[in-house]
Order: sequence, then C-alpha cells, then structure tokens
Amino acid sequence: MRATGFLAPTPDRGLSRQKSIWSVLHLDPVLLMLLLLLVGGGLFVLYSGADRDFGMIKAQGIRMGVALVVMLVFAQLDPSIYRRWAPWLYLVGLVALVAVLLVGVGAKGAQRWLALPGLPRFQPSELMKLVVPIMAAWFLSRHFIPPRLTHVAVALAIVLIPMALIIKQPDLGTALLVGTAGLFVVFFAGISWKLITAFLAMVSVAAPMMWFFVMRDYQKQRVLTLLDPQSDPLGAGWNIIQSKTAIGSGGWSGKGWLQGTQSHLEFLPESHTDFIVAVLAEEFGFVGMLALLGLYLLILFRCMYIAVNAQDSFGRLVAGALTMTFFIYIFVNIGMVSGLLPVVGVPLPLISYGGTSSVTLMAAFGVLMSIHTHRRMITA
Repeated sequence: MRATGFLAPTPDRGLSRQKSIWSVLHLDPVLLMLLLLLVGGGLFVLYSGADRDFGMIKAQGIRMGVALVVMLVFAQLDPSIYRRWAPWLYLVGLVALVAVLLVGVGAKGAQRWLALPGLPRFQPSELMKLVVPIMAAWFLSRHFIPPRLTHVAVALAIVLIPMALIIKQPDLGTALLVGTAGLFVVFFAGISWKLITAFLAMVSVAAPMMWFFVMRDYQKQRVLTLLDPQSDPLGAGWNIIQSKTAIGSGGWSGKGWLQGTQSHLEFLPESHTDFIVAVLAEEFGFVGMLALLGLYLLILFRCMYIAVNAQDSFGRLVAGALTMTFFIYIFVNIGMVSGLLPVVGVPLPLISYGGTSSVTLMAAFGVLMSIHTHRRMITA
C-alpha cells in the first residue's frame, strides 16, 4: 500500500531553518536600530553644539565607530565567559584603581588616568562601571535568591571598595555611577524593604560626615550653587543660569537647528559635552526634548525586556543593573543641566562629545545583546 501524505515522513523545518544574520552576529536588531538612531541624532545635535566644527564631528564619528565595534565584540562572548572571568576582572580593576592613586596621570586637579607603555591612556574607573555589577551578580547568583544578610554585606563591600577608590581620585560622578550599578544588582536580587530602609538611614546619617570629611571644596561649591545659583551669577552659578536660560528660550518648537544664541554666542559653557541637552532644547524646543526622551525610553524598555527574559539569575541581575545605569546617566545629566541636581560631570549618553563613556556604554549594550542572543533552547 502506498503511504499517504499523512503518514509520509516530513523534514523538520525547525532543524533545517537557517539562522538569520542577527543570530549569527549575536545582535538584537531592535536595540541596534534604536542605538544607531540615537547616535545619528547625537552627531546632528553635536554639529551645532560644537559650533559647526566638522573636525570634532569626524573625531566623534570615529569614536562611535570604535564603540560599535566594541559592542559587537562583547556581544559575541557567551554570558558564561563573563561569569567565569568576573573575579579576575574585578581584581585587575582594583589593582588599576590603586595604581591610579600611586602613579596615575593627573589633569585639572584630578588623577584619574593610567598611561601604560604601548597602550593609550585610559581611565580604570570606566572599566569598573561594567565590572562591578558583573562581579556583584556573579557573587549573588552563586547563592540563594533573595540573599541572606551576610551575602548582602559581602555584595555591598564588592561595590563600596572600588567606589571609595574612585572618590579618592577625586571623581565623585563616576563613583556614583559605579556604586549605583552595583547597588541595583543588590536591589534586583530581592533584598527586603527593611534592609533598604536601614541602608537609606545609614546614608542619611553618613551624609553630614561626607560633607565635612570626604567632599572637596569645589564639590561643596557645586551643592551650594545648586541651592542658590544667583549667589554667584558670574562665577559658580554661571553654568546653571545660562543652561536654564537656553532651555527656557527654546519654547515649544525651538529656534531652529544652528540658530541657538546661548551656545553660538558662547554664553553656554561646555555646549558640546555636559550641557549639550541645553543646545537641543534651545534649538528644537519641547518637541525635540520629547523626541529625545521618547527614544531613550524605547531603549530602556527594550533593555528591560532583555533583562526580564534572561534565562538565569546572573543574566537577569547584570542586564537589569546595566539598564538602570544607562537610566542614571540620562537622569543625572538632564537633572544637572536643568538645575535639579549638582553639576557632577556626567555626559548625556551617546550624544555628548567624548569617547570613553560611549565605549563603556556600547560595551554594556554588547553584554545585554550577549545575554539575549545566547539563550539556550530548553527541551522538555
């Protein structure tokens, strides 16, 4: 009897299906498209913020190209590699931070860089923005979730030691970003609200001590300027006053690209770096700011989707912490430019001029893509 079509064997389409180019490259097309859109828009705004300096745009384009390559490389590595190498990377980072304090290269009153023979000058603190959350996730994922009090204490030590070394450089802005990234790992691990309340109480008690024994004079001046910028309008308060003037003058739709007066007449300082969002608000107005915040929000949603769908606790903790670190970049920069937070030198992510922070952020997105694309099929 001839076999019917119902009984005839058919090839397994799932096994014969070819992998897409995105699967081969271990890239998430949605996140990649959003990042490219943000980088392209950032170069567009930077051209105005840099007062039409094409050389600066070219240099930033090269840096962004390098950052994208770094993202691609980090995306190729299996998350198990990050887990396995976390303790060693953390140890190397601590040694590098100590070396910065001993033999680091100084500039503008801060000692933050290392200059090793045969290597370009770099900031070890930027490396710790990635290493600290990965190390904290490595430790906590090895134990039961939610963690016990002793495990929380060890995780906090993992976070606070490099944070203290970075504060000594001094670099309070980077220290806060590193500490926040690690603390988000501890928070996502599921600690109780009692511990969170106790930690916030400890921070509140320690804040006055930090003011008298940790913070430098210029850092204190930033806080005082935030509270009353008009006390020194031609000195310490100049940046915030001019930034708020630029933002307010943009109105609903802005003055138009390249038509901003605060930046092009040199009233607004650092218009191509920390205060570039003021340039965007002046030239594109409220509509432009909504577009920027909407794009950032889509990136954050996609990253949180990746974090929620990670297959193990290590991946979820790392992805969640890196996502929230990106949010803190956005929140702190826009907050300080609009006069809601002290000026701490945090750039607007992937828009402000500069290469170090862009490479670090793209490396973080590469880790997120690695977590998302290296998921293993679970069989019954």
